[in-house]
Amino acid sequence: MTQIEYVAGVCNIGPEETALRRNFGWAALAVTVVLLGLLVWIGFNPWWRLVIFLPAMSSASGFLQAHFRFCSGFARRGIFNFGSLGQTQQVTDEASKSKDRRRGNWIAVYAALIGIIAAFVFTPPCFYLREVTCRKTPEFLI
Repeated sequence: MTQIEYVAGVCNIGPEETALRRNFGWAALAVTVVLLGLLVWIGFNPWWRLVIFLPAMSSASGFLQAHFRFCSGFARRGIFNFGSLGQTQQVTDEASKSKDRRRGNWIAVYAALIGIIAAFVFTPPCFYLREVTCRKTPEFLI
């Protein structure tokens, strides 16, 4: 059974908001892949690959919010939406706001961890283990 009502700390967005976050996750994933491809293709210093943290974290956040049907931004603002996009309602109960903020913070932490993992997975280990086996980056790209 699909949940389509507000439950504090469990569900604060409806189908339209969920689809928006899923689409954002796909778009941010595309940005991550394109950025990583460009950094590798151009031959930038592999340390620059750590910048994929930001789009990877954004992608993870979008997918996590869609999966859990819970918007961490709405949780921080104390609102929810099960109608059309932009038609939010206030959460009035302080206990519910607290549960929402806690859930929203966990989504943000998980998204950040996924972004960190993605950044380090695609950065060659020789750069954070200080080995000299990586190919030399051209001087004009450093």
